[in-house]
Order: sequence, then structure tokens, then C-alpha cells
Amino acid sequence: MKTMTTANGPISEYDLHLLAEGTHYRSWEKLGAHSIKNDRMQGTFFTLWAPNAEEVAVIGDFNGWQSTDNPLARIKDSGYWQGFVAGVEQGALYKFAITSKLKSYRVEKTDPYAFHGEIRPASASVVWDLAGYDWQDSGWLAARRDHHHAAPISVYELHLGSWMRRDDGSWLTYRELAGKLADYASHMGFTHVELLPVNEHPLDASWGYQTIGYFAPTSRFGTPQDFMYLVDTLHQAGVGVILDWVPAHFPRDAHGLAYFDGSHLYEHADPRQGEHRDWGTLIFNYGRTEVAEFLLSNALFWLDVYHVDGLRVDAVASMLYLDYSRGDGEWIPNRYGGRENLEAIAFLKRFNALVYQEHPDVMTFAEESTAYPMVSRPTYLGGLGFGFKWNMGWMHDTLAYMSHDPVHRSYHHHRLTFSLLYAYHENFMLPFSHDEVVHGKGSMIGKMPGDYWRKFANLRLLYGYMFTHPGKKLLFMGGEIGQWTEWNHEGALDWPLLDFPFHQGLQRWVRDLNTFLRGEPALYELDNDPAGFSWIDCNDSQQSILSYIRRGKTSGDVVVCIGNFTPVPRHNYRLGVPAMGYWQEVLNSDAVIYGGSGQGNFGGKEATPLSVHGESHSLNVTLPPLAMMVFRLKRGD
Repeated sequence: MKTMTTANGPISEYDLHLLAEGTHYRSWEKLGAHSIKNDRMQGTFFTLWAPNAEEVAVIGDFNGWQSTDNPLARIKDSGYWQGFVAGVEQGALYKFAITSKLKSYRVEKTDPYAFHGEIRPASASVVWDLAGYDWQDSGWLAARRDHHHAAPISVYELHLGSWMRRDDGSWLTYRELAGKLADYASHMGFTHVELLPVNEHPLDASWGYQTIGYFAPTSRFGTPQDFMYLVDTLHQAGVGVILDWVPAHFPRDAHGLAYFDGSHLYEHADPRQGEHRDWGTLIFNYGRTEVAEFLLSNALFWLDVYHVDGLRVDAVASMLYLDYSRGDGEWIPNRYGGRENLEAIAFLKRFNALVYQEHPDVMTFAEESTAYPMVSRPTYLGGLGFGFKWNMGWMHDTLAYMSHDPVHRSYHHHRLTFSLLYAYHENFMLPFSHDEVVHGKGSMIGKMPGDYWRKFANLRLLYGYMFTHPGKKLLFMGGEIGQWTEWNHEGALDWPLLDFPFHQGLQRWVRDLNTFLRGEPALYELDNDPAGFSWIDCNDSQQSILSYIRRGKTSGDVVVCIGNFTPVPRHNYRLGVPAMGYWQEVLNSDAVIYGGSGQGNFGGKEATPLSVHGESHSLNVTLPPLAMMVFRLKRGD
């Protein structure tokens, strides 16, 4: 096969102009491998950015992996190379053989824009056409703008390779996962699933966080169209899809982005700026026009092509600070002498502005663990522009509190109440993510103190507190069934645990929390507004009891929440409520159906005009041990 180069190829002068100024936000339509089949030609155009290359050739199974057969031509002085190889069609394996003009460096690289790749340990890119899938999710897409700040959002985070497997231990395909996951997430009441990175990656143990193929869903589970089928099936079941997206770093693998054309093309050359020592990875040079454009285009790619509903940006804290996990002398200050990474900050603002401009009905989430201000505030106000920020402080404080034996919890009461001092500084999501159940941290049920019964009671209480606390919700797979062991990516969840009543009860509790959340405006409409929350009593540390009110936009949407964080039942506990009438006990984590002791208030209590806790009326209630309860004023029939 001979390479044909032409100025009339798929990349135009206008494309080159947009690429040069960094505004070709759908550059995947021109770069990479694109097949053409018509009356005049049949084959594939290959286009690559490699400004420091002396020579570039396409090698593949179609030419015996020989670099002499199909050289690409330099497009003027643009830094781009292009060529047409006749006869190359979908499914062909290929790489780029690059000879650098710097130090005579030669390397074989996968295509940064490849839509498909070989399964590890093989590493070739695969020519693939993304057309041809018949989407059936138009109804979902038309309605998804309603899934925003004033909506109930409860996310089920999972790793596709270890959520569920075949009986022989092998992976399920995207298509096999689709129906099972859609049915489960829908049955459990989750509004969205969040998938750990599905991008192609060489090492299973990286869980996808060390990405090689930014434009390719991993071939471990099937083809690009198979992944489309998974997203489509979830949408048809009423479940949104959020992807973990990793613009903070990339691996050093020789066939990837690192030292791409004999120069530090995608990464910073100085290791004080270009290396993540914690992870052994490299940091993108966000100040380089083409690099920022590559990432911005990639973000839109998943939203445009795969109908994804949101992007959760990993490791934002590591992007914001030049001294992140570095000692003195190991980092370079910015031009003002500060520690902020100005280029990364500008990139994140640009990312959010672009995403919401092009897709105002999707969401972005920041995994950001510091006190950096205005992460989820609009860029026009000086914020980073994210839709939501993970509330890592709440997560750490709450888990630290719950790990204490109840006899000691009175001394740590502030860990539960502190979050409300800053709850409205950002649009928060409350996460119990995969990071909390790996590397020796123990499973969610394993973190709970006490005997078997108390562990489950504590975990039900914790989830009850989470679902009634202001903020959107996220729970990693396995937490809902009481998985005893830490998450292991090499096997499936321990689904047989659901043969046992306590695990069944916990799963039902999570399902009922999701169902109640989605049907109770008081628990979501004013998540980001101080008017949606008020304390009844935040000072009962001696008894380790918390009580508070959640409100919706309508005056009648009011619920009262109370948690007893000790195993001691509290009888004749006087609880202030804001109105007279009959207050129904609509949630009780101590109910027998959840594995509890069955204590409670026989369905509800009538308020009496006795002022307590500053409220006009009060209830005389029984507080079950280690339990969360929710009361709602009975509405007229």
C-alpha cells in the first residue's frame, strides 16, 4: 500500500487556523484515523500533531509494521502530519513511527486520538468508525436539564470490571453489563451511575486513572458501539451516566503521550512542574495551546459522541497547586511568586465555561480536597465554574466520628456539626467513594464499631444522616450491601451476602432512602440555600443526638430529622417541631425490615403546643438505638 498525501485531505486550512489558536474544540473530527469510502477513494486518512518530528510514518498490520511503506507528509510548518493509506478499513491495527529531529530519537506511539485500541498487554490503536449506532435516548436527553442543583441527585459509583462478573470470573461485556446495571441502579433508586475512568489504560490496577487512550473506551469490555449501548440502556431506564475524567496526569508508558515526538510535547519538561511523584505520572502542560485544546476537545467528545451526562474531574487539588505533595525546592513558583498553578486554573475555568456553553444540561464535579475558594461558583464571578464540589471535609469528619465507639462520641460531637458552618460555601456532593474502601482503609461496614448488630445499625444511621444532610449523594458499589472486604478490582462484589437478612436489610434501607429522597422536595430543592436547613438542637452532645429541619421551596415541604448516635434508646424525648398536627414517622432505620430492633413511634406523633428547642410545638418521641428517623407533617387526603 502506498501513502497518498493531498492538500484536499480531511484537515483544511481553516482547521489548521483553529488548531493554532486553540479553539478547535472538536479536533477529534480531524485528527487521528478517519476512514473514507466513496467512488474515488477507499482507505484511511491519518493525521498527527508531532512538531518536533523529522519523519512520521504509519505502521500496522496492513504493511507488516514497516515504517518505510506509508510515510506521512508534513503540513507546511504547522506541526501536523497527514497521509492517506488506501485499502485500510475499520479494524486495522496501527501506530505512528516517529523519528525526532532532536537527538535522532525514534519511537512507536499509539494514536492520541484513537477511537479504539487493543486490549492490554497489546497496545496498538485500531481504526474505528463511530457512526452507525442507533440511539434511543432522545426522551432522556430532552428531559435531563431537570437534573441539576434543585433536583435530587444520588449517584452509584462503580468500576465496570469488578461490579459483577461471569461465573468463571471473567469480565462482563458492556452489553452484558447494560441490562443488569440499568435494572439494578433503577431498582435501587439511584439517579445516576458514575463510572471509574473507562478510557483505555494499560494497567488494570490503575482502575483507569492512568489513561493512554483519552478518546477510546477500554476494549476490555467491547467496542465503542458496545459502550454506546451501555449508556443508551441506562438512559432508557432513567439513569444518568457520569464519567470520571482524568486531565491531571498521564502515565509514562513508552507508547503513550510521554516524550511523544522526542520532546516534552504534552508534559512540562522540568520535573518540578511535570512529574507527579505520588503516582509516578506526568503532568499536562496546560499553558500550551495544543495541549489544552486536546483536553478540552476530549471533554466535549464524551458529551457529544457518547451522550454522557456529566464529568467528574479527578485530582483537581493536584492541578491547582504547584507545590502539591512537594517539599521546599521541589517546585517552581508562579510569575507572582505564589503556589497557585495559574495555567491549570485558567484551563479549569475554560473547561467548565466550554462544557456548560455547549451542553448546559450536563454537570461537572470537582474532586477537590482543599479550601480553594469558589470551586463551584461561575467563572464570571471569579470561580472555577464547576457544577459541584465533592465535600471531602464532611466525609473525613463523619467517618472519623462514626469510627469512635458510641461511649466516646460525645467528645467528638463537633465533627458532625462543623459541616454546617460551610455547607453553603459551595454546591456540595457528599461522597463515600472508592478511595475510602481501599489501601487498608477497610470497607464501609468494617469501619463501624461494635458487634455484628451494631455495625449494621451504625451504617444505616450513617447513611440516614448522609441522605438528610444538605448536598447531593454518592456511594461506591458494595457499600449498599455491607461488603465486608475492601474493594478488589480483580474480582466481583460479594453478591451472595444478600442471602443474609442484615445485608438484605441494609440494601433495602439504601433503596428506601433513595426513593424518599426523590419524592421529598425538602431533602433536595434547597440543598444549596441556607433557607433549606435549620437546627432543632445541635448541642445535645451528652446524649449524642442531632436534630434538624429540612425545607423545600413550598412552605408545606418540611421534614424533621433526628439521629441517635448511641445504642441507648431514648424514651420520652421532647423534640421541637415547627407546626401543630400529626407528624408521621416516614423513615426509621431501626425498623425490623432493615435489621433493626423495631423500636419507634407507632407511625407518628401528634404535636402538642409546648415550645421546645425554640419551636412552637413539640413531640414526645422514642429514639431507637443507633438510628435515624424522619418525621413529616401529615398532609390532607
